[in-house]
Amino acid sequence: MTKKILSALLAVLLLAVLLVLLVRPRWYLNLTKRVDVSPATGAALVEKYECRKCHFIKGEGAYYAPNLDKVTDSDETLYGWLANPRAMRPNTAMPNLHLSDSEIQAIIAYLKSVP
Repeated sequence: MTKKILSALLAVLLLAVLLVLLVRPRWYLNLTKRVDVSPATGAALVEKYECRKCHFIKGEGAYYAPNLDKVTDSDETLYGWLANPRAMRPNTAMPNLHLSDSEIQAIIAYLKSVP
């Protein structure tokens, strides 16, 4: 191979790696942020991502965003909000936390376990 071809291939590879790191597609998140799906893990993730800064959960937190004490939404709706908030409501203040599928499932398990 010539130097030009090797340089071009290296540039394409570097661009692909940068794109994955910046955009963080769902398959990448699922590979790098896999967790045990359980209410306990979900509780730890709620603390890690500081969900209570905006939401009221299990008797604690703020009221800037919806109260999540008695979640009645379907798992699909909750998944949508956690996976891509702006797809659910374009002008939402909720940030995209770039959660993996297992993180989302663990948080939903925790929210559904709250008495």
